[in-house]
Parts: sequence; C-alpha cells; structure tokens
Amino acid sequence: MPKKSAGLLIFRRRPGTSPEVLLGHPGGPFWARKDDEAWTIPKGLVETGEDPLEAARREAFEEIGLQVEGDFRWLGQYRQPGGKLVLVWAVEPAADIAADAIVSNSFLMEWPPRSGRQQAFPEIDRARWFPLEEAETKILKGQRPMIEDLRNLLAKQ
Repeated sequence: MPKKSAGLLIFRRRPGTSPEVLLGHPGGPFWARKDDEAWTIPKGLVETGEDPLEAARREAFEEIGLQVEGDFRWLGQYRQPGGKLVLVWAVEPAADIAADAIVSNSFLMEWPPRSGRQQAFPEIDRARWFPLEEAETKILKGQRPMIEDLRNLLAKQ
C-alpha cells in the first residue's frame, strides 16, 4: 500500500488581483539551485491512526510555523511520481500569512556526502505567494493538478 501524506493548499484572494497560493521551497543542498518545478505545498506523512486533515494542519505548522485556521475544503487526492498518495485540502486562512516570516523545522543529513558530518537544514527554506498561473510553473510537477483543481473550486464560488 502506498504511503499517504496530507497537505494544505493555502490560498488568498485580494481585490484587484488573481488568487494566489502559498508555496514553500524545500531546504537542503539538493534543492538549493532549483526553482521551477521545485516548490511545494506544506505536507507530510499521515501517522498511523491520525486524522488526515489534522496531519495536514500539523505539517503546515511544522513547515511554515503557523497554525492555519479557516474553512478547510477537500480538494482531492493526488498520486505522486514516486507512488505516494497526497490528500489535500484547500484553505483560505482567516488571517493573512506573511510569506517572509515563516519558520520551518529542520532535518539532519550527512553533508557533504561521505564526510561523516551531520548538518541541519530547514524543511522549507523560504515561502512565497504565487498567482495561480505562475504557481503552475513553480510547483512540483506531481502537484500541478492541485492548482487546476483549486482554480475549478474557486470558479464554482
């Protein structure tokens, strides 16, 4: 059975502009020079017995440092190129999120390779609001359908 992750596609609407989504750029040396098709929604593994929406909210807190409140709307489930299934909710937060103020937890990895040294890197090294059209070029290819589904959800409102 494929691993399941849960995440939030956080969006905002402001007068006179198209809707925007908040995406995070993964930290660490592998992602350091990547931009297009590198950004992601806050997401992570659902623990055994954990409610998927609560897992998505927990992961958002861990990756951007904020407790996201709002009307969570089921967006869908998306199979990623590696086989993982991501369960996603769209949410327009009750309060605006300052992308430059995010605080992410970190992970350890051996760096440089085969050096024996462990180095800490943030899971998300920066975040940014993107208009939907630009988000489609920035987001990981496997997550791109989420943007289209959000566009369709917003068109129904």
